[in-house]
Amino acid sequence: MLQVFFIAVGLSADTFAVSVTNGLSLNNPTKKQAFGIAAAFAFFQGIMPLFGFLLGSVFAEFIDRFAPYIALIFLGFIGAKMIADEIMSKNEESYETLSFKTLIIQAVATSIDALVVGVSFIAMGITGLQILPCIAIIGVTTFVLSFAGVDLGKRFGKLLGGRAKIVGGIILIGIGLKVFIEGII
Repeated sequence: MLQVFFIAVGLSADTFAVSVTNGLSLNNPTKKQAFGIAAAFAFFQGIMPLFGFLLGSVFAEFIDRFAPYIALIFLGFIGAKMIADEIMSKNEESYETLSFKTLIIQAVATSIDALVVGVSFIAMGITGLQILPCIAIIGVTTFVLSFAGVDLGKRFGKLLGGRAKIVGGIILIGIGLKVFIEGII
């Protein structure tokens, strides 16, 4: 289970960074918003390994081949849109709410690698119901780190003011590029 915890921390790195970005972009995010963001990321990070485990190695090569492109497109698009919206905005302190659709796209884009991890659980000898504590550890770890990420982003957002969305957009594009480069190398 310690190995699964370290896997969970690794999987949560991208969701943590995107959560920081969301905290930067929202005007003084509430605990309720942070909870919702963390819950969405935790759900997808937890459920994707289950799907990968169930699909087994049949689709692993396909998923592994296209995951970097999907993450780059989704995160790059959202990041570029944040930057463009902020540049086009006439109000220096403009903030948007995080739409449900955008949150789901972020959650899916950052959890594609968790799908492949689910396949690797088979190679680790995990069978049947043993997958349940694994996905619980991944989900809880992701929730905690994402919740903390929103709070951290909120604190930096206050320091950055109107530039927070631009910084957040750059971070999202950077994460997309990181996932893409790691995936094709």
